[in-house]
Amino acid sequence: MLDPARSYDLIGDVHGCALTLEHLLDKLGYRKQGGVWRHPSRMAVFLGDIIDRGPRIREALHIVHDMVEAGQALCVMGNHEFNALGWVTPAAPGGGRHFVREHTPRHARLINETLAQFEQYPKDWHDFLAWFYEMPLFIDAGRFRVVHACWDAGLIEPLRAQYPDGCIDEHFLQASAVPGSFANNVFDRLLRGTDMRLPHGLTMTSGDGLTRSFFRTKFWEDDPQTYGDIVFQPDALPEPVARTPLSSAEKNNLLRYGVDEPLLFVGHYWRSGKPAPIRSNLACLDYSAVLYGRLVAYRLDQETRLDPDKFVWVYVERPEVQQ
Repeated sequence: MLDPARSYDLIGDVHGCALTLEHLLDKLGYRKQGGVWRHPSRMAVFLGDIIDRGPRIREALHIVHDMVEAGQALCVMGNHEFNALGWVTPAAPGGGRHFVREHTPRHARLINETLAQFEQYPKDWHDFLAWFYEMPLFIDAGRFRVVHACWDAGLIEPLRAQYPDGCIDEHFLQASAVPGSFANNVFDRLLRGTDMRLPHGLTMTSGDGLTRSFFRTKFWEDDPQTYGDIVFQPDALPEPVARTPLSSAEKNNLLRYGVDEPLLFVGHYWRSGKPAPIRSNLACLDYSAVLYGRLVAYRLDQETRLDPDKFVWVYVERPEVQQ
């Protein structure tokens, strides 16, 4: 899929901020030719979550899709593209549900903006849903890797054996509706990341208004001691919880992406502040664009360790996130 000698621009979660995406592509030296954003020597790699939340979801999908079709970009699947497929796909018989992703008020709230913007464009929506199946769940280019939320070799290797290009089908999507199944574990880990249950039955209401009993965790810490050492989400843990020591079993269950493994790029995690590497071989490029944050790219050439000076971003202007 990838030319090892080529240079790439890895781009974080767009979430319907099409104007900001065009500003970023322009800043990166891409120019619109024949209706497609192109660069004379580089290629864009999108980290998923093109849809939902933002004001120009359809336009953002056209930009990314047209670049992919023209050989100017690649795009991995994000959890929001997976959610959209699950929303429209009937569940397999006998599972006790109507759709792979149940039509609950909570799930509806996440996809409603996308459905509303496509209401007058049903053919477009049908075509994009079909395209989502062409988005691989991961890219392994040897010297670097791309996945929306978390690289778990224990799941990726058997997935690669079943789907060598990383692109799944409707059967696999339907299988993901079964809790604890391989397909369910793949989507949950690769597209949502690792998490841990809050102790003592506690729950947290996050900044997006959703109440959860789990918190997102780091998957690279070598020697964490407390819950606070592994939390990886915008919402901090309550101080008493953050100070709670991890048990030996909890430590042993943590996934660890080694410091000597290839460069890894993820999105998903709603970071803030100045974009920078998490460590020398790991970068998250989701800096909360649709929350008036930054749309971020990393300009990858032949380096084997991340360069803090190669992050490029544009701020999301207020008019972008207003209809």
